[in-house]
Amino acid sequence: MEASSVLDARARHWMIDAAVGAAVALGAITVAHASLPDRAQLVARHQTSAPAVRLLPQPAPQAGAPAVLISFQAPVAGEEIVSPFGLRQLPWEENGRLHEGVDIAADFGEAVLASADGVVVRAGNGDGYGRFVEIQHAEGLTTLYAHMGAVAAGMRPGLAVKAGTAVGQVGSSGTSTGPHLHFEIRDSRDRPLNPALFVGKSFASADDLPLRDARRFPRRVRMAYVSRIPESKKALMEARLQEKLAVAATDAVSAGKDAAVTVLYGDGRPKATIRFGANRKPIAPGGVEVGSKAAAAPAASPAEPAASADEAVATANG
Repeated sequence: MEASSVLDARARHWMIDAAVGAAVALGAITVAHASLPDRAQLVARHQTSAPAVRLLPQPAPQAGAPAVLISFQAPVAGEEIVSPFGLRQLPWEENGRLHEGVDIAADFGEAVLASADGVVVRAGNGDGYGRFVEIQHAEGLTTLYAHMGAVAAGMRPGLAVKAGTAVGQVGSSGTSTGPHLHFEIRDSRDRPLNPALFVGKSFASADDLPLRDARRFPRRVRMAYVSRIPESKKALMEARLQEKLAVAATDAVSAGKDAAVTVLYGDGRPKATIRFGANRKPIAPGGVEVGSKAAAAPAASPAEPAASADEAVATANG
């Protein structure tokens, strides 16, 4: 009886110790768990431990504002077009030809800006265009910036640029008559378009682009007046001048010779041949100008026979 009581007392003591131990362990686990960061804190700590990459947010579209496919701004701010799109003849050209862009007056060194968002497709130095940059835009449109004094550093094919990015500086490289920017816009088939119908405008879709109207131009040739002739064109103009003087001298010698016109009947048979002297006065068959005193006397020589039909045609053509 006494031994049984002792065993019961020891069992109760072990149970109390176990319960106390379990409670202490549970409390320690709870405290430890509470001291651990939650998943959001772990994710945040992991993200902030890496180098920060700042992304510039896109401007939120205004409520009710229509979507824009492409917008064009002036490539040189605040300047005027001094030579428009259309047929033009320069002093060293024999005939008019299409001026495939516009010339914008500007000072040396002024910034040339990308007219619209796009990707650079060409940049370099050409014989006629001088230093230039070409950019491709939405719907296959391209813009060209030429005769620049310098191309901006880093301009290379494949570079994405935003509207307003500096692509170069105004200059007078290539075949140029002075400091200005030659600016072109072309369609996806490389046909020149009138930039005046694009600059300062926004287009919501491809259907809004004035492609057909922009290809039209007046048929009248505009004579261009320039302040400076490029050195490469001065020699060309001098050579053409000498050629014209030589032709004029030949024409002067030919003008001193007698000329003849044969009057024909309606059926083509020759009726009479009238000869003219160098002073454009008719010459009588005897070789004397009509209206002179010598012409008043009858000619001693027999009348000149009428020309044949073949001779008449040849004289008329000659």
